[in-house]
Amino acid sequence: MFHTQLMIVALMLATACVSARASETPGQKVVRTELGDQHLLYVAGKASIRVFDIDSGHTFVRKVKLPADRKIRGITASAATQRLFLSYDQSLACIDLKTDEILWIRQYASGADRMAITPDGRTIYMPSGFWTDTPYWYVIDATSGDVITRIDFHAAAHNTLAGLDGRRVYLASRQHNTIAVVDTADHHIVREVGPFGDSVRPFTIDRAGRRVFATVSDLLGFEIGDLETGKHLARIAVSGFKQGPVKRHHCPSHGIGLTPDESEVWVVDASNQRLHIFDNGVFPPSQLSSIELSGPPYWITFGIDGRYAYPSTGDVIDVLTRLIVTTLRKNNGKRLHSEQMLEIDFRDGVAVRVGDQFGVGRGATPGGSLNHPGLQ
Repeated sequence: MFHTQLMIVALMLATACVSARASETPGQKVVRTELGDQHLLYVAGKASIRVFDIDSGHTFVRKVKLPADRKIRGITASAATQRLFLSYDQSLACIDLKTDEILWIRQYASGADRMAITPDGRTIYMPSGFWTDTPYWYVIDATSGDVITRIDFHAAAHNTLAGLDGRRVYLASRQHNTIAVVDTADHHIVREVGPFGDSVRPFTIDRAGRRVFATVSDLLGFEIGDLETGKHLARIAVSGFKQGPVKRHHCPSHGIGLTPDESEVWVVDASNQRLHIFDNGVFPPSQLSSIELSGPPYWITFGIDGRYAYPSTGDVIDVLTRLIVTTLRKNNGKRLHSEQMLEIDFRDGVAVRVGDQFGVGRGATPGGSLNHPGLQ
C-alpha cells in the first residue's frame, strides 16, 4: 500500500513537471485539468506571462513564453470566450485560457497600445499607439483579429476602458485633455468629457459609468469628470508630499484605481515612492493615508474581490490592513515589475471571471461613489 501511494505521488509530480515545461514553449497546447476554484494573477513581461496563485500566498504557478521579446502595452481577457489578449508594437496576440496555446497573432498598420474588450468578448477597441501620429482606435473582431472599423479621436491614441455593462467604451489620447465616450452599438463618439487640467494619462471609471477618475500630466493627484454630462468636476492634489522628478512616463501620478467596492481611490506617486489613498464616500474625495513602496510605482490595479492591490513595483498589498504582505518575483528571485496584470478566476479549469488592468469599480457600497450628495 505504501509503495502504491509513492508511485501515485511520483506520477502526479511527473505530470506536473511535464505540464510546467510544456507551458514554457511558445504556442504549445497544454490542457490543464485542475479541479475546484483557482484565483490566478496573470502578469505580463517582455517575453512571457507569469502566473501566480493568489490563494496560496501569490506563489508562482507557471510561465507562458511569448513568441516575441517585446514590451507588452496592454492585457485584457474574456471569460465568455476563454481568451487572453496582449498588445505590443504593431501586434495583437490571442491566447487560449484553457491551454495557454497562442491562437493567432495579427499585425496592424499603426501601433497596438492599451486596449479594452467588451464583456461579451466579441469586440476589442485598440488604440493605434501613443508614440504615433495616427488619430484613431481600431475596432477589432475579437474572434479573428479582423478590423471592423476605426474611430477617429486624437493622435497619440493610448488608454482604453470598457464599461462593465458593455454599452460604452472610453478613449484617451496621451496628448489631449478630454476623454471620448463611445457607444458600442455603432462605434461612434457620443460625447467628450473635460477639458481636464492637462493631457489625460491612466484613468478609471465606476461600475455605473457615471464618474471618471483620471490622472493627468504634471499633477501629483487626480481629477474627476462626469461621464454623463461631460463636465469636469474636481481637481484633487495630494497633500503633504512634494512633486518631484520621475524616471518614467513624465508624470508623477501615472496610475489610479478604484477599490472594487468603490469606497476608495488609490493613486500612485512615483516622485515619493508611495500610494495615496482617498475616501470616495465624500466629495471631493478626502486623503486618508499613504503607503510606502519598495520603489516608484507607475501603475495600480486590484484583484476582483478587493483583497489585494497590485502596484507595478511587485509589492502585494492587503487592502484592509494597508500592509505589504508579499512580493511578486521572477524565477531567479528578482522582483517582478509590470504595469500589465489582471486576475482571472477558474473553476475546474474553465475561466469564470476576469478582472481588468485599470482598477475599474465593480459596485458601490452605501455612501460610495454613486451616492455623492454633492454630485447629484
